[in-house]
Amino acid sequence: MSFGRDRGAGGLRGLEPVRPGPGLGFRGGKTAVPTLRQDGLWRRALAKDSMLRHVDWILILAVLSLSLIGTLLVWSATAPGLSQAGANPRAYLEKQLLVVIGLIMMTGVTLIDYRVLRMIAPFAYAAGLFGLLAVLSPLGTTINGSHSWIPLPGGFQIEPSEYAKIGLIMMIALIFGAAGERSTRPGAQPLALAVACTVPVIGLVLAEPDLGVAVVIVAISAGMIALSGVGLRWLALLTGAGALGLLAVLKLHLLAAYQVGRLTSFLHPSADPAGTGYQAFQAKIAIGSGGMFGQGLFHGQLTAGSFLGSYSFQGTDFIFAVAGEELGFAGCATIVVLLGLVIFRAVRIAARADDAFGLLVAGGVAIWFAAQAFINIGMTIGIAPVTGLPLPFVSYGGSALFADMIAIGVLQSIHRRHRVFS
Repeated sequence: MSFGRDRGAGGLRGLEPVRPGPGLGFRGGKTAVPTLRQDGLWRRALAKDSMLRHVDWILILAVLSLSLIGTLLVWSATAPGLSQAGANPRAYLEKQLLVVIGLIMMTGVTLIDYRVLRMIAPFAYAAGLFGLLAVLSPLGTTINGSHSWIPLPGGFQIEPSEYAKIGLIMMIALIFGAAGERSTRPGAQPLALAVACTVPVIGLVLAEPDLGVAVVIVAISAGMIALSGVGLRWLALLTGAGALGLLAVLKLHLLAAYQVGRLTSFLHPSADPAGTGYQAFQAKIAIGSGGMFGQGLFHGQLTAGSFLGSYSFQGTDFIFAVAGEELGFAGCATIVVLLGLVIFRAVRIAARADDAFGLLVAGGVAIWFAAQAFINIGMTIGIAPVTGLPLPFVSYGGSALFADMIAIGVLQSIHRRHRVFS
């Protein structure tokens, strides 16, 4: 019996379900198209091969958190001194907001396949050497006793040694990565090439002179050589050569007078607390006076009185002491944890890299951040000599901040090309 299937309009045909075509609404309108398009965008954004799925978001959040804390601390550290000098108290804050440009650089490098970075490694290294040579020419300028900057229009400076770190890391990784593809363990030839690439960089940095950067470069090179898998006898030979080189530097009096004073005050803290050891002594007082939660931003008495040095030093070399006084132990611990998280993620990216080049580049960046953070924090608590090294992502500085962000972009590039979802 037919149940109205062949009836006219007055039958039960109206009870049949309506199946609109694709993109049609209840009355034939195209109301579903925007929803479908939005769903398609989300599917593409979260697809297996999308960029968002291959970005280390924990690393990004840690870097953004450090940059935000650093921007506030730089403002707090420099505003009192600038006000006393009759200058704009937000001058350093406005310059520190260049972190946005750093984030753009990081994003741009992230989009580059790290195999392309391997191809341009020699050019990056050569550019770093050229910059170090240029800064020693009449183009360079001396600030705080170091001929390390090239002045730019608008009151900015560029510090080539920061970018030379990236070029050197990529070059050493290229040398040992190529050697690893030919044999199971690198031998004398790649080791000699790596040392030959490192020595000119260290020599030019010491000529500025910038002992802190030179120490970081030595740590980076030594760590990457150890990661490359060279034999223990070559490591022992290299260690001996390094010790002899250090002895020669001390015996030939190649260090500047202020550098010798800093080393002496570190070895004998009570020898000259009002002279070469003054800043280190005041830094420890500032950190101790902060207590658990600090005196609050813009309320640090030692910071406001410029007891840690001029406002420029407080915003760069002694930014951790400012954090200790104004944010207390909780703030310092937060900075240390975030820095540790950045280093851990870099090590994780190195361990999961697809080839030796990626492993060594990521490992070199991890060593760079670890060594520089240890020295900067260590000099404020008395376990390392005072050097002109910024705290990664926290201290004021355009070149240092840009170089740090570029390094994070390189890490993300290596991470993106790892087949996590395969």
